[in-house]
Amino acid sequence: MKLIKNLQNFKLKSKFLFSILSIVSIINCYSQTAQEYKKRGDTKSDNKDFVGAIVDYTKALEINPKFEAVYYNRALAKENLNDLKGAILDYTRAIEIDPKDADAYNNRGLAKWNIEFDSKGSVPDFDKAIEIDPNEVEYYMNRALAKRGYKMDDKLGALADYNKVIELSPKYAKAYFNRGQTKLALSQKDGGCEDLRRAAELGYSEAYSAIQYSCQ
Repeated sequence: MKLIKNLQNFKLKSKFLFSILSIVSIINCYSQTAQEYKKRGDTKSDNKDFVGAIVDYTKALEINPKFEAVYYNRALAKENLNDLKGAILDYTRAIEIDPKDADAYNNRGLAKWNIEFDSKGSVPDFDKAIEIDPNEVEYYMNRALAKRGYKMDDKLGALADYNKVIELSPKYAKAYFNRGQTKLALSQKDGGCEDLRRAAELGYSEAYSAIQYSCQ
């Protein structure tokens, strides 16, 4: 009787262990499948098949709804199809999952700006991106662009951002060009023309015509 009881216990333990292993196997399977859909979506996106990429990203998210990188990549694909509202929703979901994703804030800010030059909506996103990564010059460039927009018209704020970009990247030609244009708009002709000439020295082609127009 004791041998039979031990055998029964062994069978129960074996079934329990098999159940655990089955659950783990299913979880691993789903996880791998989500990753595979992501990789396939990434390949399609690289090949400019953004519609196909979105299909694969959506399948990946059906399996793993908290796959932050997939929301981010699907947002990029939607942007390429000019679905900016859809991209904003995906960037927002990515941010909810990873509140430290500076690029997601930056890209959401750009999408808001590109929809309707929404400075008030986009600037807080650029603020957050800069707070997370204060050394990324593109975040300052984008915030300056939004500040210069007609809905905000904060030229002094834009000037401060261009100053920061040039501090971080002293050979960034476009930053000199944009700062020069901003200074001209603020009636700072000498400083504006100096920046335009520096942009030209660094090879920024648009600076030459601007110099001819504004600095003679």
